[in-house]
Amino acid sequence: MAIVMGVDGGGSKTYAVIVNDQGIKLGAGVAGCGNHQRIGVDAALGHIKQAIDLALEKAGLHMDQIDFVQYGLAGADRAIDFSLLLPALSTIPFKSWDVVCDTMIGLRTGSRSHTGVVLVCGSGTNAAGRNSEGEIVQVGGFGELFGDRAGGEYLAAAAFQTAVRSWEGREAASKLTDHVAAYFGDDDLGTTIERLLDEDISTVPEALTIVLHEAAAEGDLLAIGLLKDTGRELGLAANAVIRKLGGHQDRPVPIVLIGSVLQKGRSLHLMNELQAMLRSENNDDRLVIPEMAPVYGAVLLALEQAGIYKTEALEPIFVQYGGYQE
Repeated sequence: MAIVMGVDGGGSKTYAVIVNDQGIKLGAGVAGCGNHQRIGVDAALGHIKQAIDLALEKAGLHMDQIDFVQYGLAGADRAIDFSLLLPALSTIPFKSWDVVCDTMIGLRTGSRSHTGVVLVCGSGTNAAGRNSEGEIVQVGGFGELFGDRAGGEYLAAAAFQTAVRSWEGREAASKLTDHVAAYFGDDDLGTTIERLLDEDISTVPEALTIVLHEAAAEGDLLAIGLLKDTGRELGLAANAVIRKLGGHQDRPVPIVLIGSVLQKGRSLHLMNELQAMLRSENNDDRLVIPEMAPVYGAVLLALEQAGIYKTEALEPIFVQYGGYQE
């Protein structure tokens, strides 16, 4: 009986899950940020090891009993990232393992062939794809300076900026002014602005994306516009990935949607704009919102690396497990 581990190292949490080839979860562990770009390789590796150790302890297993470990790590984007991550991960003495960007484990949760496009819109944004020849391409994922215009952090800042501009009269009247003020516990946005200026605060909480969705649900045109812009940006990224993948891909291409803005927010304004942008170039592609947590994409890849390819029956089991639940 094969025993494998999947590790999802993200910007806020690292999640390690051990399963056998029947899909039975033997152990799991959660630790802090596993993205070396945010906290450095040593700190990220420490969190990865912590999650692994917790999972092994709960499973009552040792490292040499794990047949394969699949890491899916945020920030594993470029050759320089792998030059840092590979030596670091090699200090964890598993006999067989592999590391990919977390986009690839996200793709596997929604694509059994592990081909297609994955769009990430969580705290940040990213777009990547893999074709039938195993070629991988990425578009974006490096922040606003490098052209990214989506993700929770970007949307939170945009919502706040739009609220300020509306309050000052540089934009049309918007419900965002009252919603944003209320989020900060104020009756008037002017009070919020003065306090943030006095405290020299230059960033706002990502939770303002929830405020943005609330205002859009109430019909606020500026809030709706921001969500439509995000859908358009994601569609542009997906189309760019498909073009870069070339003709080595099955049709229709699955477009797998990952991240809280897409999986939990599910704004119709955003989704409709995304679909319209996709259809402008690719009429038969389909959107897929996975039901299983991303870590199980790593688990599925680990099972396949261990020679277990008939995994379709395991997917409903992994959906039931949910995420980050011990």
